[in-house]
Amino acid sequence: MSTISNVKYEAVIGLEVHAQLLTKSKAFAAVSSEYGGAPNRQVTPLCLGHPGTLPVLNENLVRYTIKMGLATGCKISEKSIFARKNYFYPDLPKGYQISQYDTPICYEGSIEIELEDYVKEIGITRIHMEEDAGKSIHDQDPYHTLVDLNRAGTPLIEIVSEPDLRTPREAYEYLKKIRQIVQYLDVCDGNMEEGSLRCDANVSIRPRGQKELGTRTELKNMNSFRNVERAITFEIERQIELVENGGKVIQQTLLWDPNKLETRQMRSKEEAHDYRYFPEPDLPPIIVNESLLEDIQSELPELPDKRLLRFVEQSGLSRDEAAILTDNRYLADYFEEAIGFLNEPKAISNVILTEVLRVLNEKSIHINEFTITPKQLSGLIQLKLEDKINSSAMQTIFNELLESDKEPIELAAVMNLIQVSDSGFLEPIIDEVMESNPDEVKRYREGKKALISFFIGQVMKQSKGKANPKLVREMVAVKLDGTE
Repeated sequence: MSTISNVKYEAVIGLEVHAQLLTKSKAFAAVSSEYGGAPNRQVTPLCLGHPGTLPVLNENLVRYTIKMGLATGCKISEKSIFARKNYFYPDLPKGYQISQYDTPICYEGSIEIELEDYVKEIGITRIHMEEDAGKSIHDQDPYHTLVDLNRAGTPLIEIVSEPDLRTPREAYEYLKKIRQIVQYLDVCDGNMEEGSLRCDANVSIRPRGQKELGTRTELKNMNSFRNVERAITFEIERQIELVENGGKVIQQTLLWDPNKLETRQMRSKEEAHDYRYFPEPDLPPIIVNESLLEDIQSELPELPDKRLLRFVEQSGLSRDEAAILTDNRYLADYFEEAIGFLNEPKAISNVILTEVLRVLNEKSIHINEFTITPKQLSGLIQLKLEDKINSSAMQTIFNELLESDKEPIELAAVMNLIQVSDSGFLEPIIDEVMESNPDEVKRYREGKKALISFFIGQVMKQSKGKANPKLVREMVAVKLDGTE
C-alpha cells in the first residue's frame, strides 16, 4: 500500500487497554490465576460455568483497580455494580462475562505523554473491573480448536481512553505510559507477549478541521508496542486511501497480521446493546468509603514522573538518563539501591546505562534476573573511582561478576588486577625505562612532548599493567622535565 499524505486528514484514535492483575487468585473463584500452568488445571466449577455456582469477589481486584484510578487522577465511584456482558464463544462457558457497564469504579482521569517536541494530556474515560475469558487454541490440532480455561475468570482492568490520540506514535507512548504505571503500582507485569497487557485500538479519520467523528474500526491482535504503532499506521493509510478512492469506511473489527503487516476483517463491530448488559444478580454493589480510599492512597508508590524529576534534581542526571532509568520501576529500584551503597549517582548511572543494559539486551533478561547485585556493582565502581583498578580491569571484573557471588575487591586481588599507587615501587621502574631510552629522553627534552605516552606505555609494560597510569604520568613528567 502506498503511503498517502495525511495533510488533508486527521486521525482520531482511542485505546482500550486490558491489564491482567497480579492477584494470586481469580476474580471470583479461589483458584490460582498464575500464568503458564498445564491446560485446564486452574479451574473450578464456577470457571467451567456449572449451574448453581456463585461468584465471590476477590478484594484485591477492587483495591488494585482503585490504585490505578488514583494514579491516573480518576474520580472514584462511591457505589458501582457489576454487570453481565452476554455473548457466545467456546472459551466462555458461562455464556457471559462479569464486567462493569454504566457504573465504572473509576472515571474521568488522565495521563500525560511526552513526545520529542511536545507534551500532551490524554483523557481516560473509565477504568473498570472484569474477568477474562478462556483461550481458544487453533494451532495444536489440525482438525479442532482446543479450549484452555485456565485464564477464565482471571481478574482484569480495562482502561478506556478518550479519543484524544492523533498519531500512531502518540498511541505508542500512551500505551508505554500505561505499562509503566501498572508496573510501578505492582498491579500488572505489563508483559504484552504473554497477554497480561492487551490493547485494542479504535481508529477513524476525518477531514482536518471537522469536529464530527468519522466511522471507526477496531483493531485487535496487537501483541507488542511496535505492532500497535504499525497496525494503527496501516489502518489510517487504508482508510485514507479508501475515502480518496470514493469508498466508505465500514464499522468493523479487524485483526492485525504481524507477518503480512496488514489487517483482515474479523467481524462487524459490536455495540453495547449487542451484549445485552444487565446487572449481575449474584454480586452486591461495591461501596468505596473514605477510609478505604485513604488506605489505598497510602499504599501508592512514588510514580514515574515524580521519580524522574527527583533523579534529575537530586542525583544530577540528565533528563534523558533519568527517563531511561525510571522507564522500568525495577531498574530505578536497582539504581537507588546501588547509590545507597555508594553515593556516586552519575558514575553508577553511566555503568547501568551502558554495561548493565547491554547485558540485559544481549541475554534478553529482566533486571530482576541480572546476577550482579547493586552492592557488587557499587563496590566495583568504588574501586575504579579510588584508582585501585583501571578501566580495563573494571571491565574484566564486571564480566567475572556475572558468574560470581564474590565481592569486587576479592576478585581484583585474586585476578591480580589491583593498581599499584606506591611511588616507591614505581620510581625504579621509571628510572630503568629512562636509562634504557636515552635518545627518547633527549628528544622529549628538545620539545617532543608527545613522547610522554611512550614512557608511560613502557612503565605500564614493565609493571605488567599494575601501575596506576595517573600516578605514572605525574612521576614520568616530573623526571623528564627535571623538576624533581
